[in-house]
Amino acid sequence: MSRRQVMALRLIQRFPLQRHYGIQRFLPVGPVCTAGLPGATGEGHPSCVACLYTSAGSCIRTRGCGTRTLTTMAREPSFVASSSSSVGLHKDSAPRFRLTQLHRPTAEEEQAFRRRLVACSSSRQVLALLPAAGVVSDTMAAAALHRVADLEQEGRSLKDPAVLEKDTIKALCFQLEQDSARLTDAGLVSALLACTRLFLDPRSALMERLAFESRERLGRGQMAVGQLCTLGRAMMAAEGPGCAMLEQVMEQIQKQKPAQWSLADLTAAYRFVQGYVGQHGKHRDLLNAMHSHAVTIASSMDPPAVSGLLGALVTLNQTQAMPLVIKLCKQAVRHVPHFTDEELAVVLGALMHFGHSDHYLVEAVERYAPTVTFTSHPETVTKVIQFFGRRNILSRPVFDAVAESFVYRADDYSTGQVAAQIVAFGKLGYLPPNASEVFRKVETILRTRFSHFQPRTLLDLLHSCTLVERFPVNFVSKVFSSYFLQQLEEDGTGMDRIVRAQLTQLYMTMKLECPFYEGPRLHSKYCVKSFLMHGRFVETPVDVQLYNSVKSGLVDLLGGRSYFASKVLTPYCYSLDVEIKLDEDGYVLPASNTDVYKRIALCIDGQRRFTTNTRQLLGKEAIKQRHLRLLGYEVVQIPYFEFERLQNNTSVVEYLHQKIFPHTYRLSW
Repeated sequence: MSRRQVMALRLIQRFPLQRHYGIQRFLPVGPVCTAGLPGATGEGHPSCVACLYTSAGSCIRTRGCGTRTLTTMAREPSFVASSSSSVGLHKDSAPRFRLTQLHRPTAEEEQAFRRRLVACSSSRQVLALLPAAGVVSDTMAAAALHRVADLEQEGRSLKDPAVLEKDTIKALCFQLEQDSARLTDAGLVSALLACTRLFLDPRSALMERLAFESRERLGRGQMAVGQLCTLGRAMMAAEGPGCAMLEQVMEQIQKQKPAQWSLADLTAAYRFVQGYVGQHGKHRDLLNAMHSHAVTIASSMDPPAVSGLLGALVTLNQTQAMPLVIKLCKQAVRHVPHFTDEELAVVLGALMHFGHSDHYLVEAVERYAPTVTFTSHPETVTKVIQFFGRRNILSRPVFDAVAESFVYRADDYSTGQVAAQIVAFGKLGYLPPNASEVFRKVETILRTRFSHFQPRTLLDLLHSCTLVERFPVNFVSKVFSSYFLQQLEEDGTGMDRIVRAQLTQLYMTMKLECPFYEGPRLHSKYCVKSFLMHGRFVETPVDVQLYNSVKSGLVDLLGGRSYFASKVLTPYCYSLDVEIKLDEDGYVLPASNTDVYKRIALCIDGQRRFTTNTRQLLGKEAIKQRHLRLLGYEVVQIPYFEFERLQNNTSVVEYLHQKIFPHTYRLSW
């Protein structure tokens, strides 16, 4: 008997269970063989130890034995991470862990391992955790790869591609590749998905082996819903929406009954259809069945599930699923302090998309947001302030905290995030306590990063500054240059009416409120004739019911309908709810008169012209009233909260008299 056969016999005798059941149990890492061809062993060329674990005694290898590298493929920007370095796989140089299917860790051990994974803040910590675990199951191995992907993904590539050349990663991938036929369905598809998240080359031996095994099992039709969805996501990432397996995956999912799915299966299904159905626009019946089931179990959803479902509904634009959105919003109230930054941003973004909010959620965010404005991700802070701005909610604790953090953190914000926060300030007419510091910071950012702003983003930012009486004169002059206006015309949707209205009001602001402005004029072709338009308004239309009530009182006060005009378009683009004309002696003139000494503009301000939770005018209404005064009008404000307290027509007439003619006595008609 040769020396090699003796060694093999001794090893087999040491592992009777493996021999009896035919179960391969890998050594700590994949083998490196220096023996060359099978049977080419001799003195000075010992056989690879792992060769002795195979029934034929030949070396297990892929792409040669002795050197093992993992090749990645990145999606824009592209790179190939490869190395000729070898992993020392023999004796004490090998990482001390192994993948096993014989004696799997208990559920408690797996849960403890996953908790430790989540606590890892670097790939190095993850790679140190695997040897410490000693024996890992296939699902634990896949979870480790997913955690590395979580920590290393940056856009469409890895921050440090060299992480794939670490001994532990290469050893783990080797074991997954060699034992692919013995992996559980859950471990197999999860490992395949993890490989796509690490941008491994779909043509690599590992990816091909896992994909082949997945295809075989898919054909048997025995995969559970969650596993089908994970496989679908992996194949979508590896081969794109044209992958033949995707239709087969969807056919098997449709045979299932969503009403019987667990929460884990349901969330997995939403993650899959978010990418698949979103591109094909099909399978509406399946989606509706999923929505119906989700409504019934929404109250048991954890933060990742709530965030994941809301994100999927946005991607799929499921406007008909409002009952589910409302349920998820109610559940989100409980989780506000427990959402990760990314999850909270998704939740708030979804609620803005569907135009829904819950006052309990608003209160929860009001309590939580001020405590994390200095530590949360910039996008999360931005989403918070956008959410309040979109709903016209002026929460001073939140806005004050965001304004304070802005001064210290704005350098780390993108230009879009800077603009979004200032736009929210301007929309609600909010001037923070540290206004001088905030707008000094804005000026610094404009000066150092002016060319980084997208044209419309820059216009939104500058226009919003003027709404709260902050006038970036030096930068406005650049906006009116022919070069910038040409950029606006070529940007996205081009020069629409909203852009032209903003330009017009910005130019009016410079002429009215900054008389020292000597920059370029705005060409007439970019001006609008009216700020009142359909869709997104630079002005808010008058509340019809409130207007009719005021009109009836004015008829009684002035003695006839002919003594005031309604909805008057001025030469300055603004619309007047009511205009009253006076002569030099203060007498009211018929509305048709052209020889006028004084004009009174009545602003009949309904609820939509104020923030929803306070009695503060929105920024666009405040600037309108400022400009009307500068144009020579006497502005009289009739706010809804004062008018609604009036009990009868007599009190209405008396109220209007005190408002419009506070220094004159009224004679009965």
